[in-house]
Amino acid sequence: MAHILIVEDEEKLARFVELELLHEGYEVTKSGDGREALELATDNSYDLILLDIMLPGLNGLEVLRRLGRSHPTPVILLTARDAVMDKVSGLDAGAVDYITKPFAIEELLARVRVALKLHPVSDTASGSNNTAYGDSTSDAQNGVYRWKALMLDEKKHRVTYDGKEITLTNREFEMLKVFLTNQDIVLTRDTLLERVCGYDYVGETNIVDVYVRYLRSKIDEAFDIRMIETVRGVGYVIKSE
Repeated sequence: MAHILIVEDEEKLARFVELELLHEGYEVTKSGDGREALELATDNSYDLILLDIMLPGLNGLEVLRRLGRSHPTPVILLTARDAVMDKVSGLDAGAVDYITKPFAIEELLARVRVALKLHPVSDTASGSNNTAYGDSTSDAQNGVYRWKALMLDEKKHRVTYDGKEITLTNREFEMLKVFLTNQDIVLTRDTLLERVCGYDYVGETNIVDVYVRYLRSKIDEAFDIRMIETVRGVGYVIKSE
């Protein structure tokens, strides 16, 4: 089972997350100090790091920067709700996702599962095999994401279904990427708006419905499939199976 490093100086929260992860069968190591966490991440192999930003010693963003983009372990940031620039800086520095405090443990566990599937560390890291999507998990490290016969190549900015090219606008492409990197997670309209249109976007969330409709027209309807599902009153989801 995957080995997860929790870096959080709020002891009660760290213990709560630790117990939930242990209950799910994960192996867990904890640290409440940035410098100690950097040493642990450098000297040991973990499958995932949950990294708080506000830490003693070194803050989380500095830990992330010192690890560098070449470091193999995916990082999910734990951020304050209003720390927009921290989120942006963290993602730019190589974090694969973030979750804002306070968060529901169910959402955190879902994001952990997705990160482990889409950003697997080599088997030597923990002796585990996180290849639930076959080739799609290994390709994800190279910016290639899959859902059934659909493939999105981030570096080539190319989307195909069963080898047939699909032409998308930049925002349609970004929305599809958000869906593919969060499979099995129900994404609210606010979340999609933030990820696709930017943190400072001022406008109605129904713009999300417009882009979902465009994607459905170009993919679901064009290939007679059901990819993007509506979760009434909440948002949208792509299910991995």
